[in-house]
Amino acid sequence: MDYLSGWCKSERRLDGCAAVVTGSNTGIGKETAIDLYKRGARIILACRNTDKANATKEQIEQETKSVSGVGELVVEKLDLCSLKSVREFVERVTSRQEPVSILVCNAGVMMCPQGKTEDGFETHIGSNHLGHALLSLLLLPTLIKNAPSRIVFVSSYLHEKFDLDLDDLNFEQKPYNAYEAYCRSKAANVLFATALADKLKEHGIEKVRTYSLHPGVIRTEISRHFDETVFYGVSWIFNAMGWFMKSPRCGAQTTVFCAVDEQCAEQTGLYYSECAVKTPSKQCQDSAQAAKLWDLTIKALQLDLTTYDPFYKDNVEAPR
Repeated sequence: MDYLSGWCKSERRLDGCAAVVTGSNTGIGKETAIDLYKRGARIILACRNTDKANATKEQIEQETKSVSGVGELVVEKLDLCSLKSVREFVERVTSRQEPVSILVCNAGVMMCPQGKTEDGFETHIGSNHLGHALLSLLLLPTLIKNAPSRIVFVSSYLHEKFDLDLDDLNFEQKPYNAYEAYCRSKAANVLFATALADKLKEHGIEKVRTYSLHPGVIRTEISRHFDETVFYGVSWIFNAMGWFMKSPRCGAQTTVFCAVDEQCAEQTGLYYSECAVKTPSKQCQDSAQAAKLWDLTIKALQLDLTTYDPFYKDNVEAPR
């Protein structure tokens, strides 16, 4: 499938830049990190499992020994199922005054058994959306300071399958469905990218851009819960279909495109697939729905925007 897919053709260098890539120890997150690293960026591998992340770091460094002009790799612990972990991560990054100008919100869970995050949110919406939303809002002053900057949310075409129920984010009013939970969390990614773009425009901030995207159907580890939530043996079928899926390197191309390509440098709040703008679901084109998700997100994260202004570049003191 790789030869039929869109590839990022930009040769832009990232010397002197820092990029945060969540879930970068495997799959398309790892391939995104490798690409940006080869462009000279300092890559912060933001991962829940630091042992795996350190192993990935060593592997990348070993495999790119002969490549000139690479950047630097740094491992930092980040558990998106814990808002405390997100805040601690941001405190460490900002205390070092890392010149972060690219944030790739890539990590995610898919069709996992019903459960809750450390803060009591349904796992998909808590990890895939709320964890990344808090991360982007707490890093926003840094991104503004280091502008031009980009925030990239890795979503999925599956966001089209179910509308995000803004009145029941945590599946408290209907029976849990793992597939629907995943799809709804991906719709939240697209809507939040739009909402954040709108808020940045409202505050007159033109040099921080947001993007959401569908990477493609990819051979990665994200299907590990399928046997539990679909039926036993489905993960084997999924893996057997690997020849018809994208490789992780190919799957990372639209993410890299949104992070570096000059073609989309002046675009914001849009949805992409195969390195091109695409039309998202009807709900995700609704600015009123995006605004409602924004309000619900701020409330869920318990952010008091009267005391913490994420749109102020000198506000480096993250709320606790």
